[in-house]
Amino acid sequence: MRRTMYGLAVGAAMIAVGLGGRVNMSSAAGEKAKAGTHAEYPLDSLTGLRAVNAKADIAMHQGRRALHLLQSLGGATLDASGESMAILTGVEFKDGTIEVDIAGQPQAGATPDIRGFIGIAFRVRDKGERFECFYLRMTNGRADEQLRRNHSVQYISAPDFPWQRLRKENPGEYESYVDLEPGAWTKMKIAVAGTKARLYVNGAEQPCLVVNDLKLGETSGQVAVWIGDQTEGYFSNLRMN
Repeated sequence: MRRTMYGLAVGAAMIAVGLGGRVNMSSAAGEKAKAGTHAEYPLDSLTGLRAVNAKADIAMHQGRRALHLLQSLGGATLDASGESMAILTGVEFKDGTIEVDIAGQPQAGATPDIRGFIGIAFRVRDKGERFECFYLRMTNGRADEQLRRNHSVQYISAPDFPWQRLRKENPGEYESYVDLEPGAWTKMKIAVAGTKARLYVNGAEQPCLVVNDLKLGETSGQVAVWIGDQTEGYFSNLRMN
């Protein structure tokens, strides 16, 4: 049986616990929902979010009000991957599923090798310095070169396992292909159990990437939406079970 843990932070509106319940970024401090709780975060406001190396605002994208992220690094990057995120400050997650609608593309003026990196970070610890992550390279899904297509989805683990190390030491094991369209709303779902995780895209019944050895081990932590170097990202309707 999967176990999901949430610590739901102080917010502004209401809390509903139980299957089918809805959590609107609020509750009494320190309160935890029971295993199996369904929680929804529309991401149509900045309440309960903490940006890390990112500029966050709320904007319209393809007719939908959504969280909008751009890098805000002051001329320097956090590390070689240039990661940025917005953390759900009141959530403690171990096992379960995380789903979110994302739309990503290279930001205006990005260098030609930027692919539009966007995804979900989970079990986030140490103010964003340690985390597991699945992300998409949005311009690779329909590239003319097959090798680029093979690098459409990626798993990484910060700080010790960036994509460069994983690709060098285990070619092809932590990345795969899936059809993607830059800027279009795309559904991501990850299923986490212990040291195993699976990534599903656009409602597919089968995962496009399977990881059986999450590098941080069987831990827990916060949940975040994530963008990589020179990427513009939109996020909506985050759901956890």
